Amino acid sequence: MRLQISQLSKETGVSIHTLRYYEKEGILPPVKRNEKGIRIYDTDDIEWIKFARCLRQTGMGIAEMKQFAQLVIQGEETKQERIRLLRQQNRRIKAQIEQLMSYTEVINHKIELYSLEEE
Repeated sequence: MRLQISQLSKETGVSIHTLRYYEKEGILPPVKRNEKGIRIYDTDDIEWIKFARCLRQTGMGIAEMKQFAQLVIQGEETKQERIRLLRQQNRRIKAQIEQLMSYTEVINHKIELYSLEEE
């Protein structure tokens, strides 16, 4: 699969502006270009962008995303550090889920109170 940036944006849900920003910041590997200088994204690029979107949507900061991307570029010897970063992110996500669950309990309690008042 080979996509131009507008097609990639639709495929991944990442804006064109963000794709260019990620490339400029080194979060994405250098993107191939065709003879006209137009960015062309392949399957590996698409998968990487989807992964980057996942990291960002779960709260990973740009600096950490950049660090992770640099570790990937450095190769296999950085695998343990990448695992450490992903585990750290996973812990953050779990903490967010716990916080959201406590919020749902508060909201559900209010719903119950309001429902009882109607009876």
